[in-house]
Formats: sequence, structure tokens, C-alpha cells
Amino acid sequence: MYYEIKTERSPNKRRDRHDIVVEILKTAMDGKIKTHIMYKAKLSYDQLNKYLELLSRKGFLENYTIKRRNNDLKMYRTTQKGLQLIKDFETVKSIWK
Repeated sequence: MYYEIKTERSPNKRRDRHDIVVEILKTAMDGKIKTHIMYKAKLSYDQLNKYLELLSRKGFLENYTIKRRNNDLKMYRTTQKGLQLIKDFETVKSIWK
């Protein structure tokens, strides 16, 4: 007997940590502030800070500061290493389909 494995997520199902990491990296490709990444990845502020710290420490994200209206904004941008992780993740994901 053959059973098909469902790979699509139901709206209630928890996300895998890898999916969250890739969502953050994709969002930050052009450089984004924390708030934008937090809303796009649907994370709490505490969760976001943990992921940003981890991804920055591992070299997948870089942070930099820009000035806007006399305020300093801390921005996050995906590094080449992060872009490669996205590509590798998408390749592995396509194998499971």
C-alpha cells in the first residue's frame, strides 16, 4: 500500500526552525529593520532577537546602521553565506516534493 506524505503545511501547524531561518534571510535580502523582519516572519520580539543574534554570529546576516531623519536605524542584510543557505534549503526542499 502506498501512502502519500503531505508536505504542504496546514495553517495551524508549527513551523520548522529551518523555515523560520529561511524566511528571515529572504526578508533581509535587501536590508530591513527588525520590525519589518519580525512582522514578515511572524515572530515575537524575543524570538526575533534570538534568531538575529544566531544568524549574525554564524555569518548569515550582517547588521549595519543608517541615518534617517537624524535617527540611527539598525538594519540587517543577508550575506553571501546566507544567500547560499537559502539556495541549498530550496534545493533540499525540492527533493522532498
